[in-house]
Amino acid sequence: MASVTLGSWVVVHHNNHLSSSSSSSSVFTKPRSRSSSLMTLTKPISLRSKRTVSSIVASSVVTKEDNRSSSSSSSPSSSSFDFMSYIITKAESVNKALDSSVPLREPLKIHEAMRYSLLAGGKRVRPVLCIAACELVGGDESVAMPAACAVEMIHTMSLIHDDLPCMDNDDLRRGKPTNHKVYGEDVAVLAGDALLSFAFEHLASATSSEVSPVRVVRAVGELAKAIGTEGLVAGQVVDISSEGLDLNDVGLEHLEFIHLHKTAALLEASAVLGAIVGGGSDDEIERLRKFARCIGLLFQVIDDILDLTKSSKELGKTAGKDLIADKLTYPKIMGLEKSREFAEKLNREARDQLLGFDSDKVAPLLALANYIANRQN
Repeated sequence: MASVTLGSWVVVHHNNHLSSSSSSSSVFTKPRSRSSSLMTLTKPISLRSKRTVSSIVASSVVTKEDNRSSSSSSSPSSSSFDFMSYIITKAESVNKALDSSVPLREPLKIHEAMRYSLLAGGKRVRPVLCIAACELVGGDESVAMPAACAVEMIHTMSLIHDDLPCMDNDDLRRGKPTNHKVYGEDVAVLAGDALLSFAFEHLASATSSEVSPVRVVRAVGELAKAIGTEGLVAGQVVDISSEGLDLNDVGLEHLEFIHLHKTAALLEASAVLGAIVGGGSDDEIERLRKFARCIGLLFQVIDDILDLTKSSKELGKTAGKDLIADKLTYPKIMGLEKSREFAEKLNREARDQLLGFDSDKVAPLLALANYIANRQN
């Protein structure tokens, strides 16, 4: 028997039987700005796909009518897909791959610190998203796994650095002391740096020879862009600069810029990398990019709501820290109820990007969007 914690779901897996406890559903969207200036944010535009599916057999694809009804998790396609079994299986595969990719070796201390945070659990949303996107376009798990591990290494790096005293100054992560509390600030910084550099090495060297070099290079470029000054770093620096700002001086567009870059960019890269190495067409890649951008923003909206409504014990990290730091959040700008409505709209817009894909292959991504919308930690 194995017990796995997945967000609000505590799952016991025994002889292929699953039991769970969970709660069940979550505009302002635009493409990530590519401008080097933070003062030239573009006007938000709809991400809704204009692609029609009228020429495709209705029984084999996700249609808009199916999409609307399945957002309540009551449609036949959503109820027949065993998402818990899927995500447990994928998370276990990811954990094994991460464990083998960063073995304990000399220098011991740095590898211990890397493994401490990398193998500390977590929902593995990003690598599962990468694998699901790859499978959607015709690839398989083994082809996606190096990319999936790479995005999780970079995500872990961002958590280690985010928890440092010079950043969010947090003592708790995933229910355990943060990396710098265990290994010291110096080693924590280096552990994050090592995970960042190794992520690219792993993606470049471990990806199957079935994937063309052109696609591998494209994947490397996408991942690099997602975490630099056009992605994660841009969002982080604007977030830091925004602490304590008067609400009259900032608006929803400012907050959206932060989180499209700080949070959504890496989720976007996860889906795009999976689609690239899986052999997806440019159209499929871009639609998955927009899907992931929506759920990335959705992830942050839910994160802001949970930070305000849940305890540290429930979250596995320090609750209320955004309020204490006087950070810009969706509830702070929109109010709690409007934030929940916004989350629901983002979930619908994310699902719209998947219209026309095979209903069986797209089921994990539809379920993942609902999971993000309904997570409790």
